[in-house]
Order: sequence, then C-alpha cells, then structure tokens
Amino acid sequence: MSDEQFEVSVNDGNFKHEVLEETRAVLVDFWAEWCPPCRMIAPIVEEIAVEYKDRVKVCKVNVDEAPSSAADYGIMSIPTLIIFKDGEAVDKIIGAVPKASLVAKLSVHI
Repeated sequence: MSDEQFEVSVNDGNFKHEVLEETRAVLVDFWAEWCPPCRMIAPIVEEIAVEYKDRVKVCKVNVDEAPSSAADYGIMSIPTLIIFKDGEAVDKIIGAVPKASLVAKLSVHI
C-alpha cells in the first residue's frame, strides 16, 4: 500500500464525527491487537478500504482503546464489523469472514 491512508483510526472521542456524521456508508472494524481473527481479516478490510474508497469510509476501532464505542454497539466478540448508513447501524458481521461475504453485505448499502 502507498503512503496514502484509506482507513481511519477511530476512538470514543471522534466516533460521532468520523462515523455517525459521515455521508457515505461507513464500515467500522471493531478489533484488538491480541485477537488472531482480527489480524486475519485486517488485510481484507484494507483491500476494501482501497477498492471502495470513493463509496465507503473504512474505520478501525480498537476496543481496548474505545470501550464506550464498543459498549454502545454491543460488541461482545471481535472482530465485529458494522456497516453504518446515515448515522445508523444497518448491518453487522461477526467473525473473520471471506472477502466475498463482506463485499456482498456492503454492496447492499452503497
């Protein structure tokens, strides 16, 4: 990947601005450093961030650093990916899933 960053790191302080106030669809990846399935899905999320950069904003939320945001959306296991549209959570994917599954769910909302 180039120096250009396609994923936005989000925390409790900027979640509202970066996710809920965004006009495009937003894919939020709730993850943690110590989570092997999170590391497995990370390259897929990064590919989506690059391939869909004009239509989807991709944000990463480290649940250890943003416990309030994780609690607000009932994150009980990670990775959990939530698709937001117009400030509302419209779909949720739990666990490491194949890219095709993630793209299929995302395509409905973009």
